[in-house]
Amino acid sequence: MALTSVLITVKTYPNISVKYDELVCTAGIKNDGSWIRIYPVQFRKLSYASQYKKYDWIEVDLEKNPSDFRPESYKPKSEIKVVDHIDTKNNWEERKAAVLNQVYTSLDKLIKEAKDKSICTSLAVFKPAKIIDFIYEPVEREWDTKKLKRLNQLNLFEQDKGKIEVVRKLPYKFSFTFADEDGKESTLMIEDWETGQLYWRCLQKYNDETKACEDVKKKYFDDFAATKDLYFFLGTTLQNHYVSRNPFIIIGTFQPKTEHQLKLF
Repeated sequence: MALTSVLITVKTYPNISVKYDELVCTAGIKNDGSWIRIYPVQFRKLSYASQYKKYDWIEVDLEKNPSDFRPESYKPKSEIKVVDHIDTKNNWEERKAAVLNQVYTSLDKLIKEAKDKSICTSLAVFKPAKIIDFIYEPVEREWDTKKLKRLNQLNLFEQDKGKIEVVRKLPYKFSFTFADEDGKESTLMIEDWETGQLYWRCLQKYNDETKACEDVKKKYFDDFAATKDLYFFLGTTLQNHYVSRNPFIIIGTFQPKTEHQLKLF
């Protein structure tokens, strides 16, 4: 068994799938600095010891995912083992050394690489030149009823395996509007697990959806965008990779302190 070491940098909000129940798209960086996507992962069904956090180093046996043409996409063949964790000391020094080896600043350049079948880039670190806004919009409040019905039927046979409740669907879509180094403005949805968790925590605090969304905006726009050195982790979706004009979404953020903040201390 050939184990691959991966520094986890991305965990997306869970989605439901008739084939795999509930899925989390996981991505990270290998020892050689290259990106890798691990999919599918039924995260909440993993053993406690295998439930990795962001910036955990994991070891897992992987094989190329035959149903995904993107070169970074692999699927796990063995149990995931957490072996280490990188903390935030010295203003994320060790994290920055691992993550910021190749940073894109032009969205058109990145999209061109994604569409080029000889390169087919589908994961990247991106540095926006300017953050313009953070938007929240209402979306469908419930999962697709046909998928839910199918999952409930399947779960009837999993009583002994520890049936889990389907994760709550986020009733809002969160997006950043930003400009790149060429002045190109874009609005991209963010699907980070932490965004969803923050919304639910704020909703529990206020019992008011608008206040909860405004608190999410405060964190991402007033804090991360206004006071931190903000980067995006971008990833394409399989179905839109060669179809959409811009196939990327924001799958995570990276936000160490700015040099100005460091000088204050």
